Amino acid sequence: MAVASPGRSPGPLARRLRRLTAGRLFGVPLVWLFAAFNVFVALWLLLSSVKTSDAIFSSPWRLPHTLSWGNYARAWTGGQFGHAALNTVVVVGGTAAITVLLAAPAAYALSRITTRINSVLTLSFALGLGIPAQMAMLPLFVFMNRLQLVNSLFGLVVVYVATSLPFAVFFLTGFFATLPVELEEAAALDGATPLRTFWQIMLPMARGGLVTVLILNIIQHWGETVFALVFIQTTDHQTLSLALLGFLQQMQYNGADWGGLFAGVALVVLPVLACYVWLGRRIIEGMTVGSVK
Repeated sequence: MAVASPGRSPGPLARRLRRLTAGRLFGVPLVWLFAAFNVFVALWLLLSSVKTSDAIFSSPWRLPHTLSWGNYARAWTGGQFGHAALNTVVVVGGTAAITVLLAAPAAYALSRITTRINSVLTLSFALGLGIPAQMAMLPLFVFMNRLQLVNSLFGLVVVYVATSLPFAVFFLTGFFATLPVELEEAAALDGATPLRTFWQIMLPMARGGLVTVLILNIIQHWGETVFALVFIQTTDHQTLSLALLGFLQQMQYNGADWGGLFAGVALVVLPVLACYVWLGRRIIEGMTVGSVK
Protein backbone atom coordinates (compact mmCIF):
# COMPACT_ATOMS: atom_id res chain seq x y z
CA MET A 1 0.00 0.00 0.00
CA ALA A 2 1.47 3.34 -1.06
CA VAL A 3 1.88 5.97 1.63
CA ALA A 4 2.08 9.64 0.71
CA SER A 5 5.31 11.30 1.66
CA PRO A 6 5.15 14.11 4.25
CA GLY A 7 6.32 16.73 1.76
CA ARG A 8 3.84 15.81 -0.93
CA SER A 9 1.29 18.48 -1.76
CA PRO A 10 -2.40 17.59 -1.18
CA GLY A 11 -4.54 16.63 -4.12
CA PRO A 12 -7.30 18.73 -5.73
CA LEU A 13 -10.03 17.08 -3.63
CA ALA A 14 -8.19 17.79 -0.38
CA ARG A 15 -7.67 21.44 -1.34
CA ARG A 16 -11.39 21.84 -2.14
CA LEU A 17 -12.37 20.32 1.20
CA ARG A 18 -10.11 22.76 3.03
CA ARG A 19 -11.75 25.70 1.27
CA LEU A 20 -15.24 24.58 2.33
CA THR A 21 -15.94 26.92 5.22
CA ALA A 22 -19.26 27.15 7.06
CA GLY A 23 -20.21 30.26 5.09
CA ARG A 24 -19.67 28.56 1.74
CA LEU A 25 -21.22 25.31 2.87
CA PHE A 26 -24.52 26.95 3.80
CA GLY A 27 -24.34 30.25 1.90
CA VAL A 28 -23.93 28.89 -1.63
CA PRO A 29 -27.01 26.60 -1.45
CA LEU A 30 -29.06 29.47 0.01
CA VAL A 31 -28.01 31.76 -2.84
CA TRP A 32 -28.98 29.14 -5.42
CA LEU A 33 -32.31 28.54 -3.67
CA PHE A 34 -33.03 32.27 -3.66
CA ALA A 35 -32.15 32.54 -7.35
CA ALA A 36 -34.31 29.51 -8.20
CA PHE A 37 -37.23 31.00 -6.24
CA ASN A 38 -36.99 34.27 -8.18
CA VAL A 39 -36.85 32.43 -11.51
CA PHE A 40 -39.89 30.39 -10.48
CA VAL A 41 -41.85 33.53 -9.54
CA ALA A 42 -40.98 35.18 -12.85
CA LEU A 43 -42.08 32.13 -14.85
CA TRP A 44 -45.30 31.83 -12.81
CA LEU A 45 -46.02 35.51 -13.47
CA LEU A 46 -45.55 35.05 -17.22
CA LEU A 47 -47.75 31.96 -17.31
CA SER A 48 -50.47 33.66 -15.25
CA SER A 49 -50.44 36.66 -17.60
CA VAL A 50 -51.69 34.46 -20.48
CA LYS A 51 -54.33 32.58 -18.47
CA THR A 52 -57.98 33.36 -17.93
CA SER A 53 -59.13 34.50 -14.50
CA ASP A 54 -60.83 31.15 -13.86
CA ALA A 55 -57.71 29.18 -14.82
CA ILE A 56 -55.54 31.25 -12.48
CA PHE A 57 -57.57 30.10 -9.46
CA SER A 58 -58.63 26.62 -10.60
CA SER A 59 -55.17 25.47 -11.81
CA PRO A 60 -52.54 28.00 -10.69
CA TRP A 61 -49.60 25.59 -11.11
CA ARG A 62 -50.54 24.10 -14.47
CA LEU A 63 -49.60 25.21 -17.93
CA PRO A 64 -52.38 27.11 -19.73
CA HIS A 65 -54.41 25.11 -22.26
CA THR A 66 -54.85 28.18 -24.44
CA LEU A 67 -52.80 31.38 -24.45
CA SER A 68 -54.97 34.41 -23.70
CA TRP A 69 -52.94 37.15 -25.36
CA GLY A 70 -55.96 39.41 -25.07
CA ASN A 71 -54.94 40.02 -21.44
CA TYR A 72 -52.11 42.23 -22.64
CA ALA A 73 -54.40 44.13 -24.99
CA ARG A 74 -56.91 44.83 -22.22
CA ALA A 75 -54.16 45.93 -19.83
CA TRP A 76 -52.53 48.16 -22.45
CA THR A 77 -55.75 49.94 -23.40
CA GLY A 78 -57.80 49.74 -20.19
CA GLY A 79 -54.92 50.71 -17.93
CA GLN A 80 -53.58 53.41 -20.30
CA PHE A 81 -50.19 51.74 -20.28
CA GLY A 82 -49.19 53.23 -23.63
CA HIS A 83 -49.08 56.86 -22.48
CA ALA A 84 -47.70 55.81 -19.09
CA ALA A 85 -44.87 53.88 -20.77
CA LEU A 86 -43.88 56.99 -22.74
CA ASN A 87 -43.86 59.08 -19.54
CA THR A 88 -41.75 56.44 -17.80
CA VAL A 89 -39.19 56.37 -20.61
CA VAL A 90 -38.90 60.17 -20.52
CA VAL A 91 -38.58 60.34 -16.73
CA VAL A 92 -36.21 57.39 -16.29
CA GLY A 93 -34.05 58.29 -19.29
CA GLY A 94 -33.78 61.92 -18.24
CA THR A 95 -33.00 60.96 -14.65
CA ALA A 96 -30.26 58.53 -15.63
CA ALA A 97 -28.61 60.97 -18.06
CA ILE A 98 -28.69 63.96 -15.70
CA THR A 99 -27.46 61.88 -12.76
CA VAL A 100 -24.42 60.66 -14.70
CA LEU A 101 -23.66 64.14 -16.07
CA LEU A 102 -23.69 65.65 -12.57
CA ALA A 103 -22.07 62.78 -10.69
CA ALA A 104 -19.11 62.17 -13.01
CA PRO A 105 -17.40 65.60 -12.64
CA ALA A 106 -18.10 65.68 -8.90
CA ALA A 107 -16.71 62.17 -8.37
CA TYR A 108 -13.61 62.95 -10.46
CA ALA A 109 -12.88 66.07 -8.43
CA LEU A 110 -13.37 64.24 -5.13
CA SER A 111 -11.05 61.42 -6.21
CA ARG A 112 -8.23 63.68 -7.40
CA ILE A 113 -8.22 66.73 -5.10
CA THR A 114 -7.07 65.59 -1.66
CA THR A 115 -8.16 68.22 0.88
CA ARG A 116 -10.05 68.12 4.14
CA ILE A 117 -13.10 69.67 2.48
CA ASN A 118 -13.20 66.92 -0.12
CA SER A 119 -12.97 64.29 2.60
CA VAL A 120 -15.95 65.87 4.34
CA LEU A 121 -17.89 66.01 1.08
CA THR A 122 -17.14 62.35 0.30
CA LEU A 123 -18.26 61.41 3.80
CA SER A 124 -21.45 63.44 3.32
CA PHE A 125 -22.32 61.54 0.14
CA ALA A 126 -21.63 58.26 1.95
CA LEU A 127 -23.89 59.29 4.84
CA GLY A 128 -26.59 60.21 2.34
CA LEU A 129 -26.82 56.54 1.36
CA GLY A 130 -28.00 55.64 4.86
CA ILE A 131 -30.79 58.23 5.07
CA PRO A 132 -34.12 56.98 3.68
CA ALA A 133 -35.42 59.42 1.09
CA GLN A 134 -38.96 58.95 2.44
CA MET A 135 -37.95 60.82 5.60
CA ALA A 136 -37.68 64.03 3.57
CA MET A 137 -40.96 63.45 1.75
CA LEU A 138 -43.02 66.17 3.48
CA PRO A 139 -40.48 69.04 3.36
CA LEU A 140 -39.55 68.03 -0.18
CA PHE A 141 -43.19 68.19 -1.25
CA VAL A 142 -43.60 71.66 0.30
CA PHE A 143 -40.43 72.88 -1.41
CA MET A 144 -41.40 71.44 -4.78
CA ASN A 145 -44.91 72.86 -4.48
CA ARG A 146 -43.50 76.36 -3.96
CA LEU A 147 -41.46 75.93 -7.13
CA GLN A 148 -44.63 74.71 -8.92
CA LEU A 149 -42.97 71.42 -9.79
CA VAL A 150 -45.65 69.16 -8.31
CA ASN A 151 -47.61 67.15 -10.89
CA SER A 152 -44.82 67.66 -13.40
CA LEU A 153 -42.59 65.13 -15.11
CA PHE A 154 -39.68 67.54 -14.82
CA GLY A 155 -40.32 67.86 -11.07
CA LEU A 156 -40.30 64.07 -10.73
CA VAL A 157 -36.98 63.98 -12.61
CA VAL A 158 -35.56 66.54 -10.16
CA VAL A 159 -36.63 64.39 -7.19
CA TYR A 160 -35.19 61.23 -8.72
CA VAL A 161 -31.87 62.93 -9.53
CA ALA A 162 -31.59 64.33 -5.99
CA THR A 163 -32.14 60.89 -4.44
CA SER A 164 -29.78 59.17 -6.89
CA LEU A 165 -26.76 61.46 -6.62
CA PRO A 166 -25.36 60.18 -3.27
CA PHE A 167 -24.89 56.64 -4.55
CA ALA A 168 -23.72 57.73 -8.00
CA VAL A 169 -21.07 60.11 -6.65
CA PHE A 170 -19.89 57.67 -3.98
CA PHE A 171 -19.63 54.83 -6.48
CA LEU A 172 -17.89 56.84 -9.20
CA THR A 173 -15.45 58.35 -6.69
CA GLY A 174 -14.11 54.89 -5.97
CA PHE A 175 -14.09 54.08 -9.67
CA PHE A 176 -12.11 57.18 -10.69
CA ALA A 177 -9.65 56.46 -7.87
CA THR A 178 -8.66 53.23 -9.64
CA LEU A 179 -7.62 55.03 -12.84
CA PRO A 180 -3.86 55.71 -13.22
CA VAL A 181 -2.68 59.21 -12.36
CA GLU A 182 0.22 58.92 -14.82
CA LEU A 183 -2.11 59.56 -17.75
CA GLU A 184 -3.17 62.89 -16.29
CA GLU A 185 0.44 63.86 -15.69
CA ALA A 186 1.33 62.98 -19.29
CA ALA A 187 -1.64 65.01 -20.57
CA ALA A 188 -0.56 67.98 -18.42
CA LEU A 189 2.95 67.81 -19.90
CA ASP A 190 1.38 67.92 -23.37
CA GLY A 191 -0.43 71.13 -22.44
CA ALA A 192 -3.94 69.72 -21.87
CA THR A 193 -6.13 71.56 -19.38
CA PRO A 194 -7.74 69.64 -16.48
CA LEU A 195 -11.15 69.97 -18.13
CA ARG A 196 -9.88 68.57 -21.42
CA THR A 197 -8.07 65.77 -19.60
CA PHE A 198 -11.29 64.82 -17.85
CA TRP A 199 -13.54 64.83 -20.93
CA GLN A 200 -11.16 63.30 -23.47
CA ILE A 201 -9.04 60.91 -21.39
CA MET A 202 -10.47 60.02 -17.98
CA LEU A 203 -14.16 59.95 -18.85
CA PRO A 204 -13.77 57.39 -21.69
CA MET A 205 -11.66 55.23 -19.38
CA ALA A 206 -14.44 55.30 -16.77
CA ARG A 207 -17.02 54.09 -19.28
CA GLY A 208 -17.59 50.84 -17.36
CA GLY A 209 -18.49 52.69 -14.16
CA LEU A 210 -20.67 55.20 -16.00
CA VAL A 211 -22.61 52.44 -17.75
CA THR A 212 -23.05 50.62 -14.43
CA VAL A 213 -24.48 53.73 -12.75
CA LEU A 214 -26.71 54.36 -15.76
CA ILE A 215 -28.16 50.84 -15.74
CA LEU A 216 -28.66 50.73 -11.96
CA ASN A 217 -30.43 54.09 -12.15
CA ILE A 218 -32.80 52.83 -14.83
CA ILE A 219 -33.58 49.67 -12.85
CA GLN A 220 -34.15 51.67 -9.66
CA HIS A 221 -36.64 54.16 -11.09
CA TRP A 222 -38.48 52.13 -13.71
CA GLY A 223 -41.03 50.73 -11.26
CA GLU A 224 -40.71 53.37 -8.52
CA THR A 225 -44.08 54.09 -6.90
CA VAL A 226 -43.77 56.12 -3.68
CA PHE A 227 -42.43 59.40 -5.10
CA ALA A 228 -44.53 59.09 -8.24
CA LEU A 229 -47.66 58.59 -6.13
CA VAL A 230 -46.93 61.72 -4.08
CA PHE A 231 -45.71 64.11 -6.79
CA ILE A 232 -47.94 63.04 -9.73
CA GLN A 233 -51.62 63.86 -9.33
CA THR A 234 -53.20 63.44 -12.79
CA THR A 235 -53.38 60.54 -15.21
CA ASP A 236 -51.74 62.60 -17.98
CA HIS A 237 -48.41 62.45 -16.15
CA GLN A 238 -48.67 59.02 -14.57
CA THR A 239 -45.89 56.45 -14.91
CA LEU A 240 -46.22 52.70 -15.40
CA SER A 241 -46.39 51.97 -11.69
CA LEU A 242 -49.25 54.44 -11.24
CA ALA A 243 -51.02 53.06 -14.31
CA LEU A 244 -50.83 49.60 -12.72
CA LEU A 245 -52.36 50.93 -9.50
CA GLY A 246 -55.12 52.62 -11.48
CA PHE A 247 -55.83 49.41 -13.37
CA LEU A 248 -56.10 47.56 -10.06
CA GLN A 249 -58.61 50.14 -8.81
CA GLN A 250 -60.69 49.69 -11.97
CA MET A 251 -61.12 46.02 -11.11
CA GLN A 252 -63.14 47.04 -8.04
CA TYR A 253 -65.84 48.47 -10.32
CA ASN A 254 -65.51 46.52 -13.58
CA GLY A 255 -65.02 43.04 -12.11
CA ALA A 256 -61.94 41.01 -11.30
CA ASP A 257 -59.77 40.65 -14.41
CA TRP A 258 -56.85 38.80 -12.86
CA GLY A 259 -55.43 37.77 -16.22
CA GLY A 260 -55.26 41.41 -17.31
CA LEU A 261 -53.77 42.39 -13.95
CA PHE A 262 -50.96 39.84 -14.26
CA ALA A 263 -50.39 41.05 -17.82
CA GLY A 264 -50.08 44.61 -16.49
CA VAL A 265 -47.56 43.49 -13.88
CA ALA A 266 -45.60 41.71 -16.61
CA LEU A 267 -45.55 44.90 -18.70
CA VAL A 268 -43.94 46.74 -15.79
CA VAL A 269 -41.50 43.99 -14.74
CA LEU A 270 -40.35 42.50 -18.06
CA PRO A 271 -38.39 45.53 -19.39
CA VAL A 272 -36.34 45.74 -16.19
CA LEU A 273 -35.82 41.98 -16.11
CA ALA A 274 -34.71 41.93 -19.73
CA CYS A 275 -32.33 44.84 -19.11
CA TYR A 276 -30.74 43.09 -16.14
CA VAL A 277 -30.41 39.75 -17.94
CA TRP A 278 -28.86 41.46 -20.96
CA LEU A 279 -26.47 43.74 -19.05
CA GLY A 280 -26.08 41.92 -15.73
CA ARG A 281 -22.48 40.90 -16.40
CA ARG A 282 -21.53 44.51 -17.20
CA ILE A 283 -23.11 45.67 -13.92
CA ILE A 284 -21.12 43.13 -11.89
CA GLU A 285 -17.88 43.94 -13.69
CA GLY A 286 -18.34 47.68 -13.16
CA MET A 287 -19.08 47.30 -9.45
CA THR A 288 -16.12 44.93 -8.99
CA VAL A 289 -13.64 47.24 -10.71
CA GLY A 290 -14.92 50.27 -8.82
CA SER A 291 -14.54 48.58 -5.44
CA VAL A 292 -10.90 47.61 -5.84
CA LYS A 293 -8.17 50.21 -5.93
